[in-house]
Amino acid sequence: MESYIGANRPAFLMCPPDLYDVDYVINPWMEGNVHRSSRERAAAQWHQLHAALTEIAHVQLVAPQPGSPDMVFTANAGLVRDGIVALSSFHHAERQGEEPHFRKWFADSGFAIREIPRATPFEGEGDALFDPAGTRLWAGHGLRTRAASHRFLTETWNVEVLSLGLIDPRFYHLDTCFCPLSNGDLMYYPPAFDQPSRDLIEAHYPQSHRIIVNEADALRFACNAVNVGHAIILNEISQQLCDQLKLRGFTVVQVKLSEFLKAGGAAKCLVLRLSEPTIN
Repeated sequence: MESYIGANRPAFLMCPPDLYDVDYVINPWMEGNVHRSSRERAAAQWHQLHAALTEIAHVQLVAPQPGSPDMVFTANAGLVRDGIVALSSFHHAERQGEEPHFRKWFADSGFAIREIPRATPFEGEGDALFDPAGTRLWAGHGLRTRAASHRFLTETWNVEVLSLGLIDPRFYHLDTCFCPLSNGDLMYYPPAFDQPSRDLIEAHYPQSHRIIVNEADALRFACNAVNVGHAIILNEISQQLCDQLKLRGFTVVQVKLSEFLKAGGAAKCLVLRLSEPTIN
């Protein structure tokens, strides 16, 4: 395992946007945006996000590969915890070509690899988010990931998996509408979930710990945020939501990510958590 694992700062994986483009349509955000993203602006925005993240975390890079323009969205590569990665088995054929490249990176980096069968698509940290303590795993299903894949996550980490049904194609991954925060709060967009899932969320998060994001901020991918300690890095959001997060003790770092929204991604989609910090 690389030496950055277990350091006193968390580690993340990113992929430079050298080959990023909207080449196809596999979610509503891509409709009308094929080849309409500026690679120059995308690079500038990505580098701003990378710079903000390196202030508070270690960042590793995986090389982009021809034919895989969405590799930049590394959160979908797999789910990582305790040196183990459950590799993604992508729902759409357009992204399945990424799998061997990510598999090689994880193998070369010393991670133990858990394969998820093609018959039960699973799209990594895009659809699976640990709570801050790592004792509970929230996992989405219905649009990209199949609920049947969740049992592999339970077996891999011996963790409680709470399944959430996604119903709005605009919020096709859990991390686009659901963000557990380091202080025990939750930022989320309720209409993205079916009613049983809303009930489950409310049963685990008291009202005082739930930050309900309105549609306008949800469509800015406010919930697609990277949270490290008291810092939250995310796309541009409303002043109202920014103030609310600050009142809860967070430092809010806004990074314009408009070029990546054209493909249906923002801050959290562009990074994959590799490790947690070691608390001494």
